[in-house]
Amino acid sequence: MTDSALPTTSREWRLLSRPVGWPKPEDFELAEAEIRRPGPGEVLVRNAYVSVDPYMRGRMSSAKSYVAPFELGKAMQGGAVGEVVASEAEGVSVGDHVLHFGGWREYATIDAAQAVKVDPEAAPLSTYLGVLGMTGLTAYAGLLRTAAFKEGDAVFVSGAAGAVGSQVGQIARLKGASRVIGSAGSDDKVKLLVEEYGFDAAFNYKNGPVADQLRAAAPDGIDVYFDNVGGDHLEAAIGSLNEKGRIAICGMISVYNNTEPAPGPKNLARLIQTRGRIEGLLVGDHYDLQPQFVQEVGAWVRSGELKYRETVVEGIENNLEAFLGVLRGDNTGKMIVKL
Repeated sequence: MTDSALPTTSREWRLLSRPVGWPKPEDFELAEAEIRRPGPGEVLVRNAYVSVDPYMRGRMSSAKSYVAPFELGKAMQGGAVGEVVASEAEGVSVGDHVLHFGGWREYATIDAAQAVKVDPEAAPLSTYLGVLGMTGLTAYAGLLRTAAFKEGDAVFVSGAAGAVGSQVGQIARLKGASRVIGSAGSDDKVKLLVEEYGFDAAFNYKNGPVADQLRAAAPDGIDVYFDNVGGDHLEAAIGSLNEKGRIAICGMISVYNNTEPAPGPKNLARLIQTRGRIEGLLVGDHYDLQPQFVQEVGAWVRSGELKYRETVVEGIENNLEAFLGVLRGDNTGKMIVKL
């Protein structure tokens, strides 16, 4: 595409006000913005797919966290993958495809040093936002490093039909777990976990107390809990934790929209008895595992041993609705917006 053929404007989502409780459409706007041509060391990317993820809810708040909040009135950010249409950066050419964090917009001008080249021939572009992207690495690092998984462990995963959870369960199975249990929010998702992803057992957390359903699914207890939900799931996992059990806290989607602090688990004292361990997980601490992750998980994806689902929403205008869908649990696997 010649410079003269490039569009001059791009649509982008902006945060207008910080949501209280559930985000509302009036907290956001889809605006037209002028496209800035790349300067030295920069590239202009036409986004093909953008990511929406639960952690973005935290960035809409002004509370201090591990990542800076979105700025009001400015374009929001998130994972995206697309084609380079103009380049002033050595080593990155027009026609290359890159993974970057200039999402929530149609075109992004970014520092080439902050982008990673990806190969659309090796895997579909969308997978670099999910199964082979940040969510996949989160599952891999969280299970194998944070939770210190070892062969023979019994593993429980909450949010197990989501992008991270579905991979955690499958990696545990492929690595020799004695039992893999998942929770999800619908009977269809429970069926998917067992029939397609190979979980040994799964339950719909809406069908009864989580603690009771987990005890029935894991009568001999669990050695690892991978937490995407928090709340009653975390309390139930502590109640079923075996001696020297490990809990990796990846997310707590059940409390993200609370306006008051959620009470913690009432049974934390049980960790004394079990000598259990709880550790938080941020994927940014584990990028050193990226080459090993892509090699191992990429081979499983190509062989069909590790399966994945994507929920694809069409159009930048539907980006916000796709994000709200993630918070509601509408997605099976990774939620992605196709531009």
